[in-house]
Amino acid sequence: MTSNQQTVIVGAGFTGLFTALHLSHQNYPHPIILIDRSERFCFKPLLYEYFSSDLDAMQVVPRYSDLLEGSGVTFVQDTVESIDLPQKQVKLTSGKSYDYNHLVLGLGSVPSYAKVAGAEENALPFWTQKDAIAIDNHLRECLRQAVETEDNALRQRLLTIAMIGGGPSGVEMAATLADFVPIWYSALNGNPKEVRVVLFNHGDVILKGDVNVNLQKTAEKELQQRTAPVEMVMGAKVSGIHSDCIEYQRDGKAETLAVGTTIWTAGSTIHPLIKELPIPATQRDERGRLIVSKTMQLADFPEVFVGGDCAVVKDTTLPATAQVAYQQGATIAHNLQAIACGHPLKPVHVSLRGTLLKLGLHNAAANIFDTIEIDGEIAHLIRQATYLELLPTPIHNFKATSEWLKEDVVERYMNGNSVVGKTVAQAGELVNTAVAGVMAARKLLQKLGDDHPRQS
Repeated sequence: MTSNQQTVIVGAGFTGLFTALHLSHQNYPHPIILIDRSERFCFKPLLYEYFSSDLDAMQVVPRYSDLLEGSGVTFVQDTVESIDLPQKQVKLTSGKSYDYNHLVLGLGSVPSYAKVAGAEENALPFWTQKDAIAIDNHLRECLRQAVETEDNALRQRLLTIAMIGGGPSGVEMAATLADFVPIWYSALNGNPKEVRVVLFNHGDVILKGDVNVNLQKTAEKELQQRTAPVEMVMGAKVSGIHSDCIEYQRDGKAETLAVGTTIWTAGSTIHPLIKELPIPATQRDERGRLIVSKTMQLADFPEVFVGGDCAVVKDTTLPATAQVAYQQGATIAHNLQAIACGHPLKPVHVSLRGTLLKLGLHNAAANIFDTIEIDGEIAHLIRQATYLELLPTPIHNFKATSEWLKEDVVERYMNGNSVVGKTVAQAGELVNTAVAGVMAARKLLQKLGDDHPRQS
């Protein structure tokens, strides 16, 4: 398919989808083609809520057809076979091809199994809705078998859940399952105290080197206070994963843990399509990600914009998080519109407003501007209010472009970079705002839910 002014977006994650939505709202004058192999957008920060049935599929993994209705964006569900940068063409496995005048790459990353024997075959990833469903089904089958068997050793193995990786995904998943699985097992008349959740971490502390590092102590404390206290195995080098056990080394000794479920959250790598691009090593970082200018463009192919997990902005260090990706998407959309209108491009400016970490049922930790730290149910409310507002659904009238937290809330506690007060009254006001946000969002979601049955 040929269009001299056509803009093609490959990958409909945070960067790609929000670029398309911004362009639509800016009345971009050229055709927009958004390509992704999935039918649904996955709002991964809230995938835990879907997993625990707190939210519906339409809220956490809405269909692109619903998100893009009336936007003028053409969505193509297909798999990209190759990207020809010199010829400005994207080829799909279906045989279709799209020529472009401008290209946006928002392919994100894929799970990396670090060459651990049996990991890809026997460990369950947690990346998409499909992964969440697979984990849910697997766990419930383990619980069913456990409650029926009279073999104590088999029961113990079936009720042991291992998490590989002490980054944010591993910590959040471990905390989630440590609260929910005992409840599920108790509902089957099993003994919830028999459930074990074990977190394997290669380093000596969790969240090391991550944007959530300031929440490390809080996370360690909260993991121990779950319904099934999370057992943390530090300094563990996992060497093999089998269907019924994990082999690892710690303190120079080889050890084995019998498990019923192994979930892999130990890392990611760049998308294969990004690896295949004819971009020299000098224009990539040590992980193979593409180095882009501050206007989000490739040096040798300025008609190509790249954002999210597969890009590194030159002379900048940014975490691979959703808030970074969708802010980059906004900049890419602005610059594409600027090119169309003959206006100057602007450099990307990402504002890191803080971090939110889910730590179990109705529990979280929030670090706002690296200044105010809140945990417990209050943080859970703030986290839900924030993410529900950011969901790119019609009911929020494109509030994905709104601030990470409402400026008029946070600025009450900030004067430049200094704190002007953290009184109990102010904390209460913040809580009230969070609760109001949650309630308003839930009412809207419920209203939409009344019109649209749950999708699975």
